[in-house]
Amino acid sequence: MDNVRERAELLEKMLMIRAFDEKVDELYAEGALHGTAHFYVGQEAVAVGVISALREGDVITGTHRGHGHAIAFGLDVDRMAAELLGKASGYCHGKGGSMHIADVGAGMLGANGIVGGSMGIACGAAWAFKRREEERVAVCFFGDGAVQEGIFNEALNMAAIWKLPVVFVCENNQYAMSLSVKRGFATERISERAAGYGMPGKAVDGMELDEVHDAASEAVDLARGGGGPTLIEAVTYRYLGHSKSDANLYRSRNEISEWREHDPIGRFAAVLEEEGSIEDGEWQSIEQAVKERIEESFEKATREPEPEPESALEDVYA
Repeated sequence: MDNVRERAELLEKMLMIRAFDEKVDELYAEGALHGTAHFYVGQEAVAVGVISALREGDVITGTHRGHGHAIAFGLDVDRMAAELLGKASGYCHGKGGSMHIADVGAGMLGANGIVGGSMGIACGAAWAFKRREEERVAVCFFGDGAVQEGIFNEALNMAAIWKLPVVFVCENNQYAMSLSVKRGFATERISERAAGYGMPGKAVDGMELDEVHDAASEAVDLARGGGGPTLIEAVTYRYLGHSKSDANLYRSRNEISEWREHDPIGRFAAVLEEEGSIEDGEWQSIEQAVKERIEESFEKATREPEPEPESALEDVYA
């Protein structure tokens, strides 16, 4: 990523992700949104760092904490806002909500309310690419909690045996709901599990965008060249609760504050200033513009039409 404009755009995407989820959090507090949502605040460098290593034609699968993946992949925040407000112009016509935003045609194969549920979907896409002899790659995002699901073993084993062009990205944000990784794993690093499947495994600082991007680029190139899958563990942290109803009783404010001192946006902005990609203090202006853009998206969404009642049973089956 040598292009100055591209570097600044990555910062803008990180800021967009944060502004979007902070706005969603605010709207839930006001009672303006229904259902639930899971926030990506603090993890922005992972989605943006990984997805910036992809090229047109590649695909991703997300998680229940999927707003960041969608925005990093280039989905329209207007349509995302409309979806969360239950409007017909949303990505799922207002019937999917926060956990089911998808744009299959664009290659965003969907957020997923099932923990680990998108692993098989990513393998299926990768298998199709291999059968068609297409130089395309699938990236599967999942959290540390999903590593304890049976599909983790099944998907990684299958991908390794068949040398599928898929990259598994574990976003280790330290907690599976309220279960700390220190209590949930006997090993220090989740990435060590890759050895059991005969694939490369690498742990990276998930608060450092360039480190994430470099690891993802290497894994994507390996997959695209027929070398099979890689397991990347991005060590990160979510600042907000597991979901909008989480009271955060299982961790201290000091812990959250300590992680915030390593904020991925501030760190990347400092790197861009030092290398001359942006002017000193310019990122705050970008941040303000992004916040205004998100405000406009949700304000516009309030004026969008509601789904027609007769559409309730449409799109239930493919």
